[in-house]
This record gives sequence, structure tokens and C-alpha cells, in this order.
Amino acid sequence: MIESKLIHIPEPKLTFGFDQKMEDPRDGLTLFGAYSRNKHIGQISVGIIGSKEQREYVKSYLKRIHQPVISEKTDVARPYFPGLEATFDIFINIDAIQEVDVPRSKIDEFLKYTDGHQRVFNLTNLYADKLTKYLNEEHIPVTVWFVAIPDEIYQFGRPKSKIPKAVNNKTVGLKKKDRSSNQQFLFEELNDLKEAYEYEINFHNQLKAKLLSEKIVTQIIRESTIAYETLWTDQEKINYEKQFDTAKAWNISTTLYYKSGGLPWKLGEVRKNVCYLGLVYKQIELGENRNNACCAAQMFLDSGDGMVFRGNIGPWYNPKTKEFHITKKDAYELLSISLESFREKSETDEYPNEIFIHAKTGFDDEEWSGFCEATEGKSKIIGVRIKDDNTFKLYRDFSYCVPRGATLLVTDKLAYLWTKGYIPRIQTQLGLETPNPISVEIMRGGKDIETVCKDILALTKLNYNACIYADGSPVTLRFADSIGEVLTAGKDIKSEVLPFKHYV
Repeated sequence: MIESKLIHIPEPKLTFGFDQKMEDPRDGLTLFGAYSRNKHIGQISVGIIGSKEQREYVKSYLKRIHQPVISEKTDVARPYFPGLEATFDIFINIDAIQEVDVPRSKIDEFLKYTDGHQRVFNLTNLYADKLTKYLNEEHIPVTVWFVAIPDEIYQFGRPKSKIPKAVNNKTVGLKKKDRSSNQQFLFEELNDLKEAYEYEINFHNQLKAKLLSEKIVTQIIRESTIAYETLWTDQEKINYEKQFDTAKAWNISTTLYYKSGGLPWKLGEVRKNVCYLGLVYKQIELGENRNNACCAAQMFLDSGDGMVFRGNIGPWYNPKTKEFHITKKDAYELLSISLESFREKSETDEYPNEIFIHAKTGFDDEEWSGFCEATEGKSKIIGVRIKDDNTFKLYRDFSYCVPRGATLLVTDKLAYLWTKGYIPRIQTQLGLETPNPISVEIMRGGKDIETVCKDILALTKLNYNACIYADGSPVTLRFADSIGEVLTAGKDIKSEVLPFKHYV
């Protein structure tokens, strides 16, 4: 046992071009370029799908971010964006962008459907079917597709969203008692309506799920994100939004670079040959006796890039304990696939020395025996439970809150880590409220608790879907819910072992 003590873990650094290390991704990219700067350069192939108006918004924006983007209120928290080519050494030939039209009239037609399942199912098909057709019929390959959508799709394409009442709304759908796949109708058009109820009411998740089998990489972008000055009339609102122009340019450009095959940065001081695996669970059905759930895993290499492995669907959820646990067999299979994938990507063709499994719940004896069997003779395995914790707060007698990286070591197995807090580099804190810590507990295996916390703090800086200083959660769990929602957005979603970029 160790004596309880409060320490501070220094801010982890990231590695960029020329093997230079910096704390802030924006600093590193500006000064040294991306980590894979010599391997991923030049023109990238981009496509845009959407109605003509939305496509023009995206083309105009992509042209704009080839130049520096400077907000009117520039400060250290939002440094200016130097430009796509200046930062990443990639560029888009605007005249060579592949375009696929989605008629606005069809979008408006489905937006009038009062049934959310039918509305989102048909809207996603508008885009998914055309992207699949392009993939199968056209000869010019596209690396990343921008899915340009009007704000109405975002607004009415989410769970529990309802369209306003109007005389021209369309009531298309089935009653709950008729939605079962076993129910057959005399008219085939009624049978065709049933498929929509096998999908979640979520445009983003449903579209991503439908494109997994085709391995089509997309970036969904709302019109008001990039064309608010054209769409809005409230000048005060426009002036406020302008403050985030540089942040948007950083985020969209970084995401584009990553999804097109580049690695913006990697962990700066990561221990070599270490693998981090985040367990993903998504409950399929709700109710006291309905405990089916989908299991998956996000594996992150020491380089920082990630892969997603889908497990099986089964009765993994216990409504009494509100925890997820899989069988020994499923645990063995899931971890075995992950280890083999790691070895394939390893430069030395070896298994990791250590594999850390991160989960929001603990590990029972059965599943842990499966994990141990999969790693026997290959790797050392450590099981870590990471949870948001609001049981207490830590205050300082200063004008700013507790610094990010503060760590309360309670025992040799338990610690509280502040992943949010004051950051000297950006002269502010992550989040508006006094931050809560996350609890970090070594549930299985043995490892120095301080080392575990250092790793977790570093993993908060691997969100390639945005270009920010850090997240509040490690990447192993940051996207766990959204990954699970994509994998369960529809019935029998087919997916291979795919890079992380297909899900975000």
C-alpha cells in the first residue's frame, strides 16, 4: 500500500514532423507540420454529396481554408489557422472534386414524414445508395466524402425529434403492433416499410452504419457550420459565431488529414510496444428482462491510430448491477483478434509487451479468464476501470481551478485524475465549471498506478476528430458510446476490422 498523496502529472507531449514535441496540437502542426508529413503529402481526392446549394457551401469553404483563417478576437486559446497546405502539406484541387447530387426536392419530401423511423431511414438511403453506386460504377477513386446536409436533417434526424405540425406533412409508417418482422401484409409496399424500424433514429449513426460494409469514409458537415454568414440575418449571432472560425478550420482540416490517410501527431513519450483497448458496449433492448447488448473494442496502438473490432451480440447486460460482462469465449475471441491485428501492424511482428484494457465497469472472473487465456505467453494484461466521479471536488485558493494533471493517489490500485482543469498554455481551463476528476482503478493485473494515470492523461490527447488541446476522457473510452451506437444503428450491421476513422 502507498500513502495517499496529491501529485501533478506534467502535461504529456505529442510528436509532430521532424520528431519535434509540443504540448498543444496547434502549436506542433504550425511549427513542424504533421507527424506523417513525408508520407502523406500533395493532392488528395475529395468528393461532396448533397444538394447543389450545400455542395457549393462546402466547395467555397474548402477553398477558403487553403488560406489563413484568423478570428477577429484572436487569443492564445484559439491561434489562427495557417491554411490547409501550409499546415499539412496537402491540398484539394477544387475543380477536380467529385460531386454527387442529392435533389433538394427529395430531401424536403422525406423531411415531411411524421414517423421518425421512416424519415431518417429514407434520408440516409438518399446519400448511402448514391455513394455506393458511385463506388461501384465510377472510375475516379474518392478518399473522403463530405456529406453536406441542410440544418433540417440535423434537427429532425435525431432521436425523439419531431417535425412541426403542417398541413403538407406525410403520415407514412406502421403502427407499433405491425412493425414486427414476422408480420406480413397483403400489399408489398407495406412490407417494405418494416425495414425502417430495424434502424435507430439517428442520421449520423445510421448513415455511418450503412457505409461500413463498403468502407466509405465520410465527414458529415452542416450548412450552418460553414455558411452561417449567408444563412443567418442576426448580426449579433453572426459576430459571435465568427469567434470560432479558426477552431472550425483546425478541426475540419485535421479530421480531413486523418481520414484521408495521414497521422497528424502521435504520443510523444509513449512506452513502446504497448496496446490500449477500450471495451465498448451498447444495450440493444431496454426493459427489466431485456439484457441483449453488442460488444466491441477500440484498440489504440502506441502510434496513436485506432482500430475497431466488433464482438458478438448477447445477454451481456445485467439490469441489477447495471454492468456489462461477456462470456469467457467471447472475451477470448475479441482479445485474440486484437492481438493479431497489433502484431500485423507492429514493425517487429511481435505481440505487445503490455495490453491495458479500459472499461467503465469492472471485470468478472469468467470474462477475465478469457482475456488471460488469449494473452497467455504473449503479453502482460492489466484491467483498468475508468469512471466519471462527482463524489468530491478539489478547490484551490487561487483565481483559477485545480490544474489539469492533478492526481490524488489513494492506494496502489486507486487514484483520482483531473483530466480537466487549468492549463497554463491556453491560460484557461477545459470546461466552465469546477472540474470533477475521473476515478482510475486497477481491477485486474499489476502496474504502478502513477504510470497508469500518466498513460490515461496522454490518451486524452488522441482525438483526431478535432484539433483541441485535450479531451476530458481517454480516447479508449471517449467514443465508446458513439461506436456502439453505429454498430447497433441497424439490424445485422456488417463490419470488418476497420480503422477508427470509419465511425467518427
